[in-house]
Amino acid sequence: MNRTISALVLAAALSAAGPAMTAEKTVTLAVDNMYCSACPYTVKQSLAKVAGVGEVAVSYEKKTAIVSYDDQRTTVAALTAATTQAGYPSHPITGAAATK
Repeated sequence: MNRTISALVLAAALSAAGPAMTAEKTVTLAVDNMYCSACPYTVKQSLAKVAGVGEVAVSYEKKTAIVSYDDQRTTVAALTAATTQAGYPSHPITGAAATK
């Protein structure tokens, strides 16, 4: 009986810890085709619509988008697909300073 209760308690604790194990990540995307000061708005809106995206900061001057996202709900491929579908192809900038 005690083993059954212990197993149930352990199972409940592990299932409750599942959502806590998700990791928020940040990626910097190089964004093409931004030629006017209104373009970042469209890029930001396209990224914000992706499930799992938290914060988005788009820089017209640097031609980049910094995106915080839940890696359990979306991927970098989904982020780049969203900007590409909006007319702004993008790709992750590699390097330690670009991604966390």
